Amino acid sequence: MIKVLIAKPGLDGHDRGAKIIARALRDAGMEVIYTGIRQTPEQIVQTAIDEDVDAIGISILSGAHMKLIPRILELLKENNSNVPIFVGGIIPEEDADKMKKMGIIEVYGPGTPTSVVIEGIKGYFEHASV
Repeated sequence: MIKVLIAKPGLDGHDRGAKIIARALRDAGMEVIYTGIRQTPEQIVQTAIDEDVDAIGISILSGAHMKLIPRILELLKENNSNVPIFVGGIIPEEDADKMKKMGIIEVYGPGTPTSVVIEGIKGYFEHASV
């Protein structure tokens, strides 16, 4: 079973999308941990390590994605963790491309069907285990 952490970093208090994704992933047979809103990168990484998750989903609408995502990646590296991260939210295409070059597995924008997110995560792990 794939274990996913869903996290909301920064000051963004809008968590409806994160909760919808968390429920969809759970309904698709994944184990989901939702950290709630206003988490620091340090809290997110520590929870990911403590819970031994297979993937991290970051929901971000605040516009601080180019500050928070690199910090999360840096902290994972410092902790010798290569947990894959997917991101959802309002992310300009050029920033999404930059994040993918940093190692983010996928960036999902507003209105992405939950089925696309589910298949993206499952597909990642099917290819990773080959």
